[in-house]
Amino acid sequence: MEKFKTSKESRVSITELMLPSHSNFGGKVHGGHILNLMDQIAFACASKHSQSYCVTASVNRVDFLNPIDVGELVTLKASINYTGETSMVVGVRVESENITSGEVRHCNSSYFTMVAKDRNGKNKAIPGLILKTKQDIRRFARSKERKQSAFQRDSKYESQNFKVEEYLEFLDGENVRLDLD
Repeated sequence: MEKFKTSKESRVSITELMLPSHSNFGGKVHGGHILNLMDQIAFACASKHSQSYCVTASVNRVDFLNPIDVGELVTLKASINYTGETSMVVGVRVESENITSGEVRHCNSSYFTMVAKDRNGKNKAIPGLILKTKQDIRRFARSKERKQSAFQRDSKYESQNFKVEEYLEFLDGENVRLDLD
């Protein structure tokens, strides 16, 4: 296995026609279907980079920016943004295209943390990432910062670390009523 790879070497994309079977009760494509496609392409990209079976460890921030209509083409693009020892962050972009007008809309961007596994299900070392462009450096740095802030946020709100009195002011102006025992 190579020690380092470029993001271009692992980049993948798929395009799929959205069918009535993909729709929700509102007549738009169901968000769960899009999430399933996103997970599949993140897996394909991570597996291609690591040359291993990969599992999804986490998904960072899923915002549905624009609805997708039945009959539109959906294109998903994935690339490696960050590599650790056994894990990698895969950036996934979702676009819809109206086939009659040609209009393309950005529908979603999300970040999947994928972990490479060996044949015994143990975490496996992966190739590092060769950064060739400013965009590569920006994506890597953003992913690293997102990872660090998630760790800090999680530890800050653990039960044993949380101090209620420090957060009471956060409740001001919110749609809550404080009724402590």
